[in-house]
Amino acid sequence: MAFGLSLHLTFHGLGPVPASVDACERPYWLSRAGFESLLDRAGASCVAAGVRFEVHFDDGNGSDLDIALPALAARGLTATFHVLAGRIDKPGALSAAALRELAAAGMTIGSHGFDHVDWRKLDDGALKRELVDARRLIEDAVGAPVAMAALPFGAFDRRVIEAVRQAGFAAVGSSAGGLAVAGAFLVPRTSPRADWDIPARIAGMTSLRAKLEAWPRRLRRRAKWGG
Repeated sequence: MAFGLSLHLTFHGLGPVPASVDACERPYWLSRAGFESLLDRAGASCVAAGVRFEVHFDDGNGSDLDIALPALAARGLTATFHVLAGRIDKPGALSAAALRELAAAGMTIGSHGFDHVDWRKLDDGALKRELVDARRLIEDAVGAPVAMAALPFGAFDRRVIEAVRQAGFAAVGSSAGGLAVAGAFLVPRTSPRADWDIPARIAGMTSLRAKLEAWPRRLRRRAKWGG
C-alpha cells in the first residue's frame, strides 16, 4: 500500500429517494446501479494506485441493509455503518435486528450521534448525549463495541474533536475529502454524488498528486484541529 493511504467513500442512501429526504441530501442518494458501478470503479482504481478502499454509510437508512449489504457481500467488501441512535427502529431506518445482521455479516457499526445535529452548537450536556449516550444505545442494540464516530454534516471544531477523543472513540470521520493516512484520528471522507463523472473523480482522488498531498494535509489538520 502507498504510504498507508486509504480512500474513504461515504454513502447516505441508495435506491428510490424517499419523500422525507431533504433537498440538500438528494444529490447524495444513489441508485442501486450507480452505487454498484461506483464500488467497482473505485475498488479497481484503488488497487491500481496501491491505496486501501474503505466504505462508509451515514444516517442508518434501511437501504443500508436492503441494497448495500448484498452489493458489498457480492464483492467481498466490508463497510462501517454510522447510525443515529434516535432513529433505530424508526420507519425507513435500520432496526436493532438489522444492525445485528450487518454485524454478523462482518460489517462494522459506528455512531453518527443521536439526532443528526451540528455538534459545534451544543452545550456540554447535549454534546455528551450525542457522543456518550448515543454510543451506549447503539452498542446495546448491536451487542458489540462502537469504536468510530462520524460527524453530522462533517462539521467540527477543536472542542468537538477533543470531546470525541475524550468519549473514547478511536477515530472520527469528517467530510474533508482526500486520502486518509493510516492512524489518523480525524479521517477525511468523500461523499459521492449522483451527478458525478465517476471515472474522472476516482482517478483524481487516487492520483499521484493526491497521494503526495495526503501527509501535508494530515499534519495541517492535526496542528489546527488536534486530529
